[in-house]
Formats: sequence, structure tokens, C-alpha cells
Amino acid sequence: MSLLLFGLFFLLLLMGLPVALAIGAATMVALQSDGVPLLVLPQQMFAGVNSFALVAVPMFILAGDIMAQGQVSARLVALADALIGFLKGGLSIVSVLASMFFAAISGSGAATTAAVGSTLVPELTRKGYDPASAAALIAAGGTIGVVIPPSVPMIIYAVIAQESVSKLFLSGFLPGLAMGLGLIALALVQGHRRAYPRGSAFSPRTIWRTFRAAFWGLLTPVIILGGIFSGIFTPSEAAVIAVNYAIIVSLFIYRDLGLADIYRLFVRAAVTTAVIMFVISASAALSWTLSNWQVPVQIAEVVLGVSSNGLVVIALMLVLILLTGVFIETASALIILTPILLPLALQLGIDPVHFGIIMVVGLAIGMITPPVAINLYVASSVTGLGLERISRAVVPYLLVLLTVLVATAYIPLSWTN
Repeated sequence: MSLLLFGLFFLLLLMGLPVALAIGAATMVALQSDGVPLLVLPQQMFAGVNSFALVAVPMFILAGDIMAQGQVSARLVALADALIGFLKGGLSIVSVLASMFFAAISGSGAATTAAVGSTLVPELTRKGYDPASAAALIAAGGTIGVVIPPSVPMIIYAVIAQESVSKLFLSGFLPGLAMGLGLIALALVQGHRRAYPRGSAFSPRTIWRTFRAAFWGLLTPVIILGGIFSGIFTPSEAAVIAVNYAIIVSLFIYRDLGLADIYRLFVRAAVTTAVIMFVISASAALSWTLSNWQVPVQIAEVVLGVSSNGLVVIALMLVLILLTGVFIETASALIILTPILLPLALQLGIDPVHFGIIMVVGLAIGMITPPVAINLYVASSVTGLGLERISRAVVPYLLVLLTVLVATAYIPLSWTN
């Protein structure tokens, strides 16, 4: 039955069916073949989205869209340029730092890539930076968008694994910072090797001016994360507060969006949320089916039959996570893999929060690995460069992120076997 389920799922994917439909159809056929009443399918689908924590998903998507469409990203880029633009190849470093700033607002890799790329790529090209390398760096920096909190994939994992969203958010800071620092280090090396020009001269007055201009945008993560970690409000409540704050800042402080723009962003966020929720609901039925057939237990027995060494098993899981991220979009891959791999991780004594961070970082890398590389597609649309050209240029940045993933998985050692 498991072979039927997975075989049909991959067949439907190869036929071009959307992931959610492929999951739902494969699960329905498998349940019917096993004699399970089909009424179970809609019951499990509704149960999968019946979670208060999921309220945060559309709200963070909407807040990120509002901030990205306005002048927040441009102001953050200006502040980053004032802080470190004086270094050789400083604009490359600015793109990573701006990605880290915006990651703490949007919770989305694609939104981070689009916001920073549309602002910085023209300037990078004008100053003589290699266009493909600049686009690849910004796409790689966009992966930080789902690691530094708030993070939509972390919320999804928390719901599936029944873990604390706040703990996942708190654990995401260090890996996100490591990803950013790794990309900055590589950008510095490239800046010297390629003799890239310096950016803006260092000026305390300019820093103060750009800080004041970006202040209201910088306050967003302070309000969201400060409120969550202080216990003032839950992550779901924080997401709603973030939307209201973003609307107030865009309409009345920066005045860079109108009511028509806000309405358009509401509609776009609703469509995006509908797609994500459909995937979650279909995957909930798949998870119930797999659990009912004890598939995770069987997989754990097979893997542990290969090796009971935690170091080896985590390496095998990393390979599976990376391969899945290459072919399946981040949220979908997370929903599919979590019920399969989490029991194995728990059996090895790996902390479930730590494992969630490993999953998110590993699948974030899939955003820059074709064929399903959403950040590369966004960077391509922003720059007008071909996907193949950007894909070649992204390889050095990919190696940096893979190094961070391995470090995240093995430091600290969270398993006992």
C-alpha cells in the first residue's frame, strides 16, 4: 500500500499536477484500496488546518507583502549601505545585510529576494558588479528569510510536530546569523578578488539619517519578536499586530501605499494562503494514512538497520531533505517529510525543536537549487537574466549554505545514541 501511495504521488507530480492535488489524489486512492471509508479524507483534511497557530501564516504573508511593496526595503538597504558600504565590494555585503534585516520582517524567502533584489540589483549592475553573481547572492540571501524569525515554515513545522512556535523562532536566530555571516565572508573575498568598488563613504551623519528613515521598519521585528518572547502575545497574535502595524506605517507614516494597494495585497495574500492551506490539509490526510500504516516506524527500522550511529543517520536524513528540497517547494516538502523523519529523529534522541531548524535550513537551500528554485526564479524576473546563468553563479553561495546546514545539524549534538 505504501508503494502504491508513493508511486502514484510521484507519477502525478511527473504528469504536472500541483503538489496538493497529487497528495490528495494519491491518498484517496490508497485509502479506497485499503477499504478505509473515504469520509476519513475530508475529516483529516479539516483536522489538519484546525489549528490556532496557523492563523499566523496568512498574517505574516500579508505583513511581509505590505512591507515589501512600500519603501521599507529601500530604506533598509540605504541603512545597510551607510553602515558597511565603505568596504571593498561593500554593496555585495549590503545585499546580504539587507536580506537579514528584511528576513526579520517578512518570514518569506521569495519576498526577501524580491524586495532586496528590486532595490539593489540595478545599483550593483551600474557600479560594475557581475550581474549574475549579484543576482545569485541576493537569491542566496533570500533563503535567510525563512530561517530568521518570523518564519512561515517554522509555524507549519510547529503545528505538525506539536512544538512551540516561540522556541523554534528563538532557535532560528543563530543559524540565520551564520548563513548571513557566511555569505558576507564570501562576498568580501569576491570583492577583493574582482576589485569591486567601494560603496558610500563612512559617515556618522549618513548613518543617523538613514537610521531615522528606516526606524519604523526596523521597529517591526522588535514589536513582533519582543512581544512573543516577553510573553505579551502569542505568535498568532503577533502576526495580526504585524499586519496592523505594517498598514499604519505604509498608509500614515511613509505614505507609500494607498487603500487600493492594500486591497490588492489582501487579495494576493488570500490566494497565497489558500494554496498553502490546501497543501497542509491534503498533507494532513497523507500523514494520518502513513501513521495508520506505521510507515514512519518501518522507515526508522530500515534506516537504523543500515546504521545505528547518530552521525550517519543524520547525514542520511540531510541528504533526503536536500534532495526533496530540489524537487518540491519548501512548505510542501516540510509537510511531507516531517511525519516521516521526525519519529526517526526522536528515536535517536534528537531534540524536536533542533530537528525542525535542521529541516527549515535544509529546505531553505532548496530555494536556490533548480528545478524548483523559487528564489532563483524571482531573481531572474527582477534582473532579466536567464535562470541558467544565475544557477551557475549561485554555486559558491550554495556551498556556504551547505556548510552552515552541516554545522546546524551537528553542533550541538542533540542526540543521545
